[in-house]
Parts: sequence; structure tokens; C-alpha cells
Amino acid sequence: MDRTYDRNLPVSSLTISRFVDNISSREEVDQTEYYLYKFRHSPNCWYLRDWTIHSWIRQCLKYGAKEKAVHTLKNKVQYGIFPDDFTFNLLIDSYIKDEDFKGACSVVEEVMLQEAFDLPSTQILSLYALGNYLATKPELSVAEERALGASLLISGLKQDNAVGLNAQVLGHALLGKVEMLKGINAVFKGMPLIWTHGYLGRALAVMERMPAAPGDVKLSKDTLDHLNDLLRDLSSVSDSDSSEGEEASEESAGEEDRKPGVDEVDEDDLAEQAKLPHYASRFKELRSQLESQDKVDTASFQTLVSALAQQNLAAAEKPDLEQFQSRLQAWDAEKRQLIQRELEMRKRAEQERQERRAAKATAQRA
Repeated sequence: MDRTYDRNLPVSSLTISRFVDNISSREEVDQTEYYLYKFRHSPNCWYLRDWTIHSWIRQCLKYGAKEKAVHTLKNKVQYGIFPDDFTFNLLIDSYIKDEDFKGACSVVEEVMLQEAFDLPSTQILSLYALGNYLATKPELSVAEERALGASLLISGLKQDNAVGLNAQVLGHALLGKVEMLKGINAVFKGMPLIWTHGYLGRALAVMERMPAAPGDVKLSKDTLDHLNDLLRDLSSVSDSDSSEGEEASEESAGEEDRKPGVDEVDEDDLAEQAKLPHYASRFKELRSQLESQDKVDTASFQTLVSALAQQNLAAAEKPDLEQFQSRLQAWDAEKRQLIQRELEMRKRAEQERQERRAAKATAQRA
């Protein structure tokens, strides 16, 4: 490939595919990352094949280079790595098996950004990773809270059960915290989220719908405690000195690496912040109501997602495997067509070269 690039010739998708398929060591993973970067910045970058992306992720997992897979996944502009659902599942599952739930959540964040929560198996794996990571009670930056909240919300909307409703409450709550601290623009910027105010209000709206839910669908005490703590922390922040608030805003702005003025709080944001006391009192009312109606589950959110995975994951993965086998056959057929086209082009190029040589020889004799 170096000779091809040196001659300013385009590298074909088959060439980069063969290079990825032939990785045989950890060192070659690093080399392949460089050539994926080069291919992304070549005229043929549009033609990076789905099977090449799948093979790249598999090779990274095979040779203990998950961090390389995630690096290329997060830097989409530089590498063009957009995995399919099954490939995402492989990567999430590898982190879960290592009990690295933070790493798993970093992959779930990419699933969320790519809006790829279509398969039930992806939803279950994602929620399992998110629930177990939250159980560690991590210290989160504003950017991490936003990513975690969006992942919980969007994956939770796909599940019509107790886990989905709990995830929606937690997701809305985390996004509402970001909205209260930094304004609505900081919530939806670069995220597949709506840009209307009131994320904390939407968390409470989920609680309001709970009495109409089936009897076995309840909100976890763990979820309600998390929302209660979040509202209490926000109330303490709103009561703090304004100068301290401005200083904290500047520090969090640095974490977001934003341009000056982009996330500044406007009048609508201030109006939303003024609703915080109402949200806090309304939460207490709704919690008392749910407790009186036996709509609060003593099981933690981690327990709920673990039970969901144990009960439903195997059944959800079976059709995925069948679908992936069909996809492999389609990839093989497409690859054979490309190989045939490549052989024909080489044959045609060789024929044209022979004709030029013959014409040159005839001209020299004349």
C-alpha cells in the first residue's frame, strides 16, 4: 500500500480489507490503524466496507487491543468506523466480560450517537452496562453526565418495561441536571436529543404515568433516591453565592471544551431554573403517591437490568445470529463480485499495456 500511496494511486477497498483480514499480531494492529487513517483521507474513503469494519473490531478484540477499536470508533472523522449492531454488541460484551463497565459505557455512548439501538440485544446489553456502571457511583463530569443521561434515555425509550421506565427517569434526571447547571444548549449540542426545556419535568412526567402502568411495573427505590439526591444537590447549588456559580460555570465550560458564549444561560434557561423548587416539591408528592400505591420496587436498578439480561438476552440474540449469518453471505457475495471486477480490470489493463507496446514497436519499425 505504501508504494500505491507513493505513486499517488488510490487504494481499493479490497486492498484495505485484505490488510485488515491478515492481521496476525498486536503490532500489526497498530500498523493497520495507520492505514485505516490513510484510507479515510484517500479518494476511495467512501468505500470502506462494512465487513472491513467488522473484521477490524474482531481483530482488535482478538489481539487485546480494545482501546484501539474504541479510539477509531470515537474518532469517526479520522477513521470512518461506523459498526453495525452485531459488531457493537461484540465490543460491548467484551468489556462486560472484563467487568469494565466504564469502558462498556463508552461504547454505548457511540451506539447512542449513531442511534443504533434497533436490536433488543443491543438495548439489553447497553442497559446492563449502564446499570452496573451507575451502581459504582462514579464521579462524573458534566460531559459524562450528559452522555450517560442520553444513553439511558434513548435506550430506555426502546424498552416497554420497568427497566425502560427507570432508565427514562434516570436519563431525564441527568440531562435535567446539565440543563439546570449549563442551559439547554449544553444538553442537545451534538446529541440526538430534543432542544426544548424541561428535562427534569419529563422525569416527573414518567413518575406521573406510573399509576396507570401494569402492576408488576414499578420504579426502583434506587432510581427515586438518585433523583432525590440530584434535586437536593441542585437546590444547594442554586442557593450558593452567585460568584461561586460563575466560577463553577467557567470550570465546567473548560471540561466541555466549548467556544466562548456557546453555552451561556439565557432567559428561558433562567425561567427553567426558577422551576426547581416546584420540581422538588412535586417529586416528594409523587414519591409518596407511588409508595402508597405499591409502585416502588426495593430492588436496585442494577438488579433490574441484571434480571432483564438473564431472562431476555439469550432469546434476543438468537435472531441476531441468524441475521448476521445472512449478512455474512451477502458480504461474501459482494466481495466475490469486487474480486471478479478487480480481475477484469487487471486483465483489461494488461491488455491495454500489451497493445501500447505493440503500437510502440510498430512505430519504431516504421
